[in-house]
Amino acid sequence: MPKPRYDEAQLKDLLLQMMETELGGEQVYRAAIDCATNEDLKKEWEGYLDETLSHQNVVRTTCENLGIDPEEVAPSRLVVKHIGDSLVKAIELARQAGNPAQAQLVACECVVHAETKDHANWELLGKVAEVATGDVGRALKDAHERVEKDEDHHLYHTKGWCRELWIASLGMPAVLPPPEEVKQVETAIGASRAEQQRDAML
Repeated sequence: MPKPRYDEAQLKDLLLQMMETELGGEQVYRAAIDCATNEDLKKEWEGYLDETLSHQNVVRTTCENLGIDPEEVAPSRLVVKHIGDSLVKAIELARQAGNPAQAQLVACECVVHAETKDHANWELLGKVAEVATGDVGRALKDAHERVEKDEDHHLYHTKGWCRELWIASLGMPAVLPPPEEVKQVETAIGASRAEQQRDAML
């Protein structure tokens, strides 16, 4: 049997981190939704929350298909949990300060932090899926194909929201919903092009 072209132990660790990232993402979105004063943004995050719950099931099923306990505790997973808990705490602190616009900004930044890790996880899983074979390869490819576009959407669109809400808070003209949302971008290149076109959308 040919040797896998990746580190199996590290793949397991990645999947456990992914499970924790999706669980933490749920809590970040629940806290962020409570801070959303922009109705379009609130609706967007409610959709992302639903997708995150679906992603939890995808990761859980993938773990089980590979003989991994999705609840297993690992040192790196504890770090991911700590970061997720810290993001939720940051949102709560901002909300308690009593400035709704500022709390919404903090929530947006925390979602970007959470989605940056989440997006990186799925990107890495995709890299392993490219070289994995047999049942493992099929399980990873299936999971990646089901989730990849959602993750692109979550990260690039929320970064756009964050930028435009900050611009508005600085008393400058903002594009809301952001260009990334209007143009439904799903790639880093698309997000960059959308941002470059924002002046024409003011």
